[in-house]
Amino acid sequence: MLFKKILILVCLLIFSSNSFANTPRSTGKYKNWQSFTAETDEGKICFAQTLPTKRAPAAVKRDKSKLFVTFRPSENIKDEISITSGHVYKTSTVTAKSGKRSYSFFSKENFAWILDDQEEKRFIQLMKKATDVIVKARTVKGAETTDHYSMMGFTKAYNSAKKNCS
Repeated sequence: MLFKKILILVCLLIFSSNSFANTPRSTGKYKNWQSFTAETDEGKICFAQTLPTKRAPAAVKRDKSKLFVTFRPSENIKDEISITSGHVYKTSTVTAKSGKRSYSFFSKENFAWILDDQEEKRFIQLMKKATDVIVKARTVKGAETTDHYSMMGFTKAYNSAKKNCS
């Protein structure tokens, strides 16, 4: 399971490179969310992603933050939640919260995942009902970062990504 989570990190890092020939192709924009597909040597990958509507603090220098839900049918991976806050994480300091529900993420370098499949399913259900999700994390230097993500458009982007990889 951890190997598969690390594999998504590698894939996402490759996708962020402008020189990668199989750049993800947008399959739809849904308010604050967007769905994508890409072909890799391992097979088709589909994902929904969003950028935060608010990031703090401004004083912490970091790359783009993103929240993803990924499907990789050739690896039997579905509903994989991952986050990058644009910085290397202090070990396992990433949490996502909406309302009274809070979820802890496992972090490796600049990505974080929910490790339990059932917890991922509960988080997706929360995302479908929520208006926003707040992600808090710590940098390796100990600074706390906070990203606010709107869930407007999540269900349509999620369903599009899921359908494109079914």
